[in-house]
Amino acid sequence: MPVMHFRVRWPDQTETRCYSPSLVVADFLTPGTAYPLYDFTARTREALGIASERVRAKYGFACSQAMDQLAEIEARAALFAGAAGATVTVVAFD
Repeated sequence: MPVMHFRVRWPDQTETRCYSPSLVVADFLTPGTAYPLYDFTARTREALGIASERVRAKYGFACSQAMDQLAEIEARAALFAGAAGATVTVVAFD
């Protein structure tokens, strides 16, 4: 399966390089786009869930790295949950 990395910029202007075991993330996120925090987390939750299931279909087990990445994204997003107008920008696909 083709692995994909994507870089995001958080509301505090720090950047994180994220992992997906599938290119499906490109169906949910667009480089250069700033997403409201809740929308970004919902999109990545769905995309990484699909990616993990694609691994399961091919290898017989879900992708723990995808679920770990989702947990990291959700934990990071929780830090900004109270910030009005918080957005996450997808910087690029690597």
